[in-house]
Amino acid sequence: MSMSLLPRYRHIINPKLKHTYLTFDEGGDLIIKSPRVSQHYIEKLLIKKSSWINRSREKLIQKKDNTLDYSRQTEIYFHGKAYPLILSQQAKKRTELSFENGTFILRYHRYDETLFQKHIDKFYKKEASAFIPAQVEYWASEMKLTPNRISFRKTKRQWGSCNMKNDLSFNTMAMKLPLDVIQYLIVHELAHIEHKHHQKSFWARVEKHLPNYRQLVAELKTYSTV
Repeated sequence: MSMSLLPRYRHIINPKLKHTYLTFDEGGDLIIKSPRVSQHYIEKLLIKKSSWINRSREKLIQKKDNTLDYSRQTEIYFHGKAYPLILSQQAKKRTELSFENGTFILRYHRYDETLFQKHIDKFYKKEASAFIPAQVEYWASEMKLTPNRISFRKTKRQWGSCNMKNDLSFNTMAMKLPLDVIQYLIVHELAHIEHKHHQKSFWARVEKHLPNYRQLVAELKTYSTV
């Protein structure tokens, strides 16, 4: 493959690193951090990860302008995939959101973007409440940790939290994310039951269960919490 087909990137060499990591800066440019490696290695890595790079950059661009534009057909992310959202006016005086055959359909009588967003938020909360507890139960068993309780709410800054009582809270917008990224959020918050900080011992606990957690963190950053 010629160099012209490879994505633009900036390579940061850190001899202390043991692995190579791919992230994006705020402008959407690819950043490669690695120990000293050959140019051939970098090119092979970029080819291997090309699909992930393109997908992640598109999500990052979407994140910069994450307000849905209901005046035109738009998309809703669910489990890491973008599905079309179609608005359909109806005579019935109510607003309803359904997910049918890979398409979100928002049926409405009166055009009201605030109400539309409430229905989308309600969908995410319902799905989070149905999906995440079983995942927490699985990972809690794997990690031999026991949360006190689990709650769900939409927040602007945090994907999840664990307080001093070991109550876990998850952002309902987590249902936008792919399964492996949701699992990272769960492992992250469960690890806080044992470590109330982000020091080396905390990250070692996360890495024990998710060796690729750095890649999952990078993908998480391409999504918006709102």
